[in-house]
Amino acid sequence: MAEDPRLWLSRSWTTRARRPGEPQTAYVFAGEAEFRAKAAEGGFVEWAEIAGNLYGTPQPDPPAGCDVLLEIDVQGAAQVRQSRPEALCVFVEAPSAREQESRLRLRGDSECHIAERLALADSERALAYELDAIRVVNDSLEESVAAIKTLIQEARQR
Repeated sequence: MAEDPRLWLSRSWTTRARRPGEPQTAYVFAGEAEFRAKAAEGGFVEWAEIAGNLYGTPQPDPPAGCDVLLEIDVQGAAQVRQSRPEALCVFVEAPSAREQESRLRLRGDSECHIAERLALADSERALAYELDAIRVVNDSLEESVAAIKTLIQEARQR
C-alpha cells in the first residue's frame, strides 16, 4: 500500500473482538445485530462466517483513479468472483502449516481459533485453486510484496 498510491484498501467489518495490540482501525468492530442489519440491506460486497465470527467487506467507495484492494478470505473471494469475474485474486499463504501456526500465535489468537484456522487450511487452499487464484507463498515479505506488485502491474496492463 505504501508503495502504490493507486491502491485503496477497503476496511472490513468483523464481529470478533480486537486482538491484544491490534489497532482500532484494523477493522470496523461491530456487534452481530449491527453486522447482520448491514448485510440484510446489501451493504457488503461479500461476507462470511469464519470460525464463529462474521467478516464482511462494505461496498467499496474508492477515490477516483484508485484500484480497490480487498484483504479477504477465500469464501469472500468466491463471492467477489461471482459479481466481478475479472477481479485479480491472489492467495497468500504461509510456507508451511507449522509457520502458519506460529504466525497465528504471534498475532495473539486463542488456542481454539488457531485450531479452527489450521483445520480450515486445506479446504481454503482447495477453494483458492478452484477460483484460479494466483498463489503467493509468503516465505519472505520482500519477495511476496514484489510478486504481488508485479501481478497488479500485469493486471493493470490487461
